[in-house]
Amino acid sequence: MKVIICGAGQVGWQIARHLSSENNDVTVVDNNPDLVRRATDTLDVQGLTGFASHPDVLDRAGARDADMVIAATFSDEVNMVTCQVAHSVFAVPRKIARLRAQSYLQTSYSDLYRRDHLPIDVVISPETEVADAVLNRVASPATFDTESFLGGNVKLLGIRLDDDCPVLDTPLRQLSELFSTLRAMVVGVRRDGTLIAPEPGDQLFARDHIYVFAHTEDVARTLEIFGKTRQRAERIVIVGGGNVGLTVAKKLEQWETRMRVRVIEANRSRAEIAADALERTIVLHGDGLDMDLLREAGVERADVILCLTDDDKSNMLASVRAKSAGADTAISLVNDPTLVPLMEPLGIDAYVSPRATTVSSILRHIRHGRVRGVYSIGDAEAEIIEAQVLSTSPISGRMIRDIDFPEGALVGAVQRGGKVFRPSGGTRIEDGDAIVIFALTPDVPAVEALLQVSIDFF
Repeated sequence: MKVIICGAGQVGWQIARHLSSENNDVTVVDNNPDLVRRATDTLDVQGLTGFASHPDVLDRAGARDADMVIAATFSDEVNMVTCQVAHSVFAVPRKIARLRAQSYLQTSYSDLYRRDHLPIDVVISPETEVADAVLNRVASPATFDTESFLGGNVKLLGIRLDDDCPVLDTPLRQLSELFSTLRAMVVGVRRDGTLIAPEPGDQLFARDHIYVFAHTEDVARTLEIFGKTRQRAERIVIVGGGNVGLTVAKKLEQWETRMRVRVIEANRSRAEIAADALERTIVLHGDGLDMDLLREAGVERADVILCLTDDDKSNMLASVRAKSAGADTAISLVNDPTLVPLMEPLGIDAYVSPRATTVSSILRHIRHGRVRGVYSIGDAEAEIIEAQVLSTSPISGRMIRDIDFPEGALVGAVQRGGKVFRPSGGTRIEDGDAIVIFALTPDVPAVEALLQVSIDFF
């Protein structure tokens, strides 16, 4: 597959990293020569310095025979024009654009992106995606990561194991025997900074970070088994009233459960915009690091504090201050993956990575065929792939133990005829099944080969 990625920033680089590792023909375009050089020096990609929306630049990048253009520059308008040029001049079959401005995303203007108007096949909104990821964390504050699969019937739970976890030192095989009716399965374990797909004989230890697939009806019981309680957030403080913070606050106002939400925003004009846009939420103007202002927002009684400014270090420091003042759970927005190892020592309960969230969204639309969902784990360390099994697939009609899955891949859940169950080695995968697979990044190409979906576009 030949792909042109316009924009070599964090998101563009990460997408290029994924696609080039899977032997795709990737060209990265950016008007910043340093970013292009970083991509070509560290990845197996071609690079071109220039403005992505210029026809001659796209021509030199190979647009005449490209399968896809991904427009992920920092400018919405450049991304939109790039897709228009790719369509009108070069007839590129598939165009994906990242758009930030909320005005472009209103459903009343959705006709704008029709092929006879502004031909964009997929619009990705980072702020909306990040806001949804934050709300997922709010809905399950006992976890550091969570995502839904199989039509909402299965959840991925990221759980940190504490010293009082009742199943420490227990082999995973024995856990399956002890809780035979539990529709849950441990698919990933991060220990001492390294993420692995565990074997049945592996044990769990305190301070492990585990990833568990659980049927939605069994989430509460799963959390209890691993020493957590399913809390319900009622008092929430949001530091940062920009696009992400305002979107989160708006969606919280729409939840059926009535919540007490306070927003703190340092910029006066943005604070006024937020105050006008919100109906039941109190907006405070000031510095989210100011302890007096945090107390005024009721941080000492807060179930969750969400630190959602565009500055990683401010988010982390505000989280630490809020926790010291009595906030129960702190969730921080963090762009820089090198800061993630500091989360646990600082007592920050969970984080959301805008880059990883946006990458997951774009990958979901790149991998078509029967792949229905893709979710990126950590700093692109692993992927969760949801797919439907075809009758022609190499895995159809075979038991899991007989399928040549790579060592870093595990089937975490199977859906058949509306019923979801926990798979075992003796589970036979049938035509039409929907499955969810945890795969370490180096093993993703092998998994996709088994699913036969790598270049099936429609």
